[in-house]
Amino acid sequence: MRIIAGNAKGRNISSVASATRPTSDRAREALFSTLTSEFGELTDLNVLDLYAGTGAIALESLSRGAAIVHAVEKDEQAQKAIVANFEGLKTAQCPGTFRLFGQSVHRFLQDPAPFKYHFIYIDPPYEVEDLDVIETLIQLHDGGFLDPQALVAIERNSRVKEISWPHGYVAVREKNYGQATIFYGALAEIEPENG
Repeated sequence: MRIIAGNAKGRNISSVASATRPTSDRAREALFSTLTSEFGELTDLNVLDLYAGTGAIALESLSRGAAIVHAVEKDEQAQKAIVANFEGLKTAQCPGTFRLFGQSVHRFLQDPAPFKYHFIYIDPPYEVEDLDVIETLIQLHDGGFLDPQALVAIERNSRVKEISWPHGYVAVREKNYGQATIFYGALAEIEPENG
């Protein structure tokens, strides 16, 4: 696996087979194509990668110019892989800042939001229940982690036919990539009052 584009294009990303299920290159490329069409350049964006695994999404964001990139991963072996992968990017002189939070997603989301994030990627292990994913979405919303224009992407096994977006969100689109489907959502707009 490699970084697809940006300052660190071509750098290797190592994985931990027992602890992670990396997003395929095809899905990752399509994901960032969607982000580019949504935001233009990633410059000045704050990115949050939940259940970060190898850190591929976070580090790809950093390579492409994101300003602040935070990765959250509780598995110790995966944390070591993320640190090693980040070390491999340091010579690429990516302008943004990166931080790894070695804790569970729900623990991270209990603290006050350090930033408003423009893009949030949620890629839990496939065995994680949908209710757990919904709880993550609620914590993001209620904890003030989302920029008003934020885009949220959730990667799930393609056997999951739909995501039940909780109150405050609206489904945007979904894309299938073989075994994986990425569901996109955004904050629901508050209807203006007629008067």
